[in-house]
Amino acid sequence: MNQCVHGMIYLAVLVAFAACDAPPVPLDDIVIEKTFVPEQCVRAVKVGDYVRYHYNESFYFPLFSTLAQLIEGMDRALVGMCVNERRLVKIPPQLAYGKEGYSDVIPSDAILHFDVLLLDVWNPDDGVQSKTYYTPENCSRKVEVSDYVRYHYNGTLLDGTLFDSSHTRMRTYDTYVGIGWLIAGMDQGLLGMCVGEKRIITMPPSLGYGSNGDGSDIPQQASLVFDVVLLDLHNPKDGVSITNQDIPQPCPRKSVAGDFIRYHYNGSLLDGTFFDSSYSRNRTYDTYVGKGYVIGGMDEGLIGVCIGEKRRIIIPPHLGYGEEGTGTKIPGSAVLVFDIHIIDFHNPSDPVVITTNYKPEVCETLAKKGDFVKYHYNASLMDGSFIDSTYNYGKTYNIVLGANQVVPGMEEGLKEMCVGERRNLVIPPHLGYGERGVDGEVPASAVLVFDIEMIEMEAGLPDGYMFIWNEDVSADLFTEMDADKDLQVLASEFSDYILRQVNEGKGRLAPGFDAYRIIENMFSNQDRNGDGKITEDEFKLKADETTHDEL
Repeated sequence: MNQCVHGMIYLAVLVAFAACDAPPVPLDDIVIEKTFVPEQCVRAVKVGDYVRYHYNESFYFPLFSTLAQLIEGMDRALVGMCVNERRLVKIPPQLAYGKEGYSDVIPSDAILHFDVLLLDVWNPDDGVQSKTYYTPENCSRKVEVSDYVRYHYNGTLLDGTLFDSSHTRMRTYDTYVGIGWLIAGMDQGLLGMCVGEKRIITMPPSLGYGSNGDGSDIPQQASLVFDVVLLDLHNPKDGVSITNQDIPQPCPRKSVAGDFIRYHYNGSLLDGTFFDSSYSRNRTYDTYVGKGYVIGGMDEGLIGVCIGEKRRIIIPPHLGYGEEGTGTKIPGSAVLVFDIHIIDFHNPSDPVVITTNYKPEVCETLAKKGDFVKYHYNASLMDGSFIDSTYNYGKTYNIVLGANQVVPGMEEGLKEMCVGERRNLVIPPHLGYGERGVDGEVPASAVLVFDIEMIEMEAGLPDGYMFIWNEDVSADLFTEMDADKDLQVLASEFSDYILRQVNEGKGRLAPGFDAYRIIENMFSNQDRNGDGKITEDEFKLKADETTHDEL
């Protein structure tokens, strides 16, 4: 009755299978039958190599697996075998244990049958072997000693048996390279890799886990194969890197610490993995620079930019989100890549920038506070984005200067213009629409650009007046207003009289305002007791008043 014994043999100990329940047949040399040959031969056994293999054996007695060395027939049979190849080997006694046999286990003149499955082969002279099977188009930097890397890997034995994978944990392996944090073979195999590169790193046991294995999934004296993709690379000494700059010309001003900046960005990891974008929110990222409002690397990378500039900012983790990352989109110790587009920036101390593009030869009457002006404008943002234009409506925009009818920056830009003059105004947000902007039209904290042309101008009244006389005031003004001579002036009598003076050119209302509202206000100020009529005792001229804007 036969019994089967299964095992694994290292070095000079091999897989055996012997049939002893039949008389031996004379055999002159070994006989090899290849029962399985892999499509790819990772490596074939050569003389002097160290091998590791599985075996099955059948005897009617136990087989000792502590033989000191390989018998000559097996020595010859293993040469040329590939990893994962399986052979049936028949060895005559003269190439095995001959007439003496082996103890009480192998009888005299026994023909031995071996069923061998080769799992591993290596040589004491082996070093690390690296084979790159994917190289990215751009490789601006390669791994050097003391760099910190993030990579994914699948770890297998030489026969393909998986023993570990970072992919199954859904987390990269993060470590320094070349300073002893890794097994020696991986320390060597990662050197020279580019971000995005994929390579196979094969190492002998002496550069892996050696004669002890890892105590779990990696057996002793095992060659290791790592399929690695490098995702990230930096050095603790790295600073912020600026690349791919597209600088508009001219660039009259560059950002400095303390400026408030609006920019769009796409954020990704070094391997191209996207994590955030201002474009997807359809809104710029707005912040002060150089004051710690953003991560250190971005604070530094936004200094010295021009409006309209595009640049790539590469930020090492110690100037980004550090070892912890953000917990979701940005992993720990990740290098960050921001492709940014500067929309505008300003400083809270900025004034309105006024550039005169055209001034008529005769330019004597200049706009001042109180004047009623009519002008055309084209409005845009600093990046050229259109906001609005009076030309689209076919009519001018009309305001009274100093009446807070437009943003302060426009008030300032219109002052001292003459009819026909054209100006370009750059208005910072604190003199424009501020931090709120105008919903759907002007973004928050946006710098505004106006091209304006003065079309008409009507001189205003002296400061504080809404009505003036163009000639001497009648000495009997109250009587003239009192049309029905009942010694009191009603609102209708008052309104009719003022409008008649204006129409006859004797008086003038402040331009740009509703005439009836002005007259109503004038009447209300004269009607001191609020009974809807003015008596002669209540009636006073402006010259006699200190706080009212009436006659």
